[in-house]
Amino acid sequence: MQEPSLLATLVRHESEAPSEPSTCGYRYLLISRADADQGVTAWVHAVDIDGAKEHYHAVRTELYYVLEGEGAVRLDGVEHPVRKGSLVHIPPGVVHGAVGRMRILVVSIRDMRAEDAFFPEQGR
Repeated sequence: MQEPSLLATLVRHESEAPSEPSTCGYRYLLISRADADQGVTAWVHAVDIDGAKEHYHAVRTELYYVLEGEGAVRLDGVEHPVRKGSLVHIPPGVVHGAVGRMRILVVSIRDMRAEDAFFPEQGR
């Protein structure tokens, strides 16, 4: 007989997820800090982007997967065209932002904490 997992499983539909404005647009918190007590290892948000302010993270890595739309993701000043099906890996320290209208899935490895978002134009 298989031992039960100590970590909880989680199934959530976007329509049932809390949502909020963010640096990149409007996000649906599919897996978030609120789920930390369930032993999750990454945070996942569906984000509607209509331009995203350039910023970077000191600690976390982000993956962007484009679900709909197209545009460009700017990584350390270089624009990379993206469209439905594109995947972008953004390690800590890389200044990033986006132009265009897109719906993306953001997977953050480590917690998405506000104090880990830094904005170059503000000198932090």
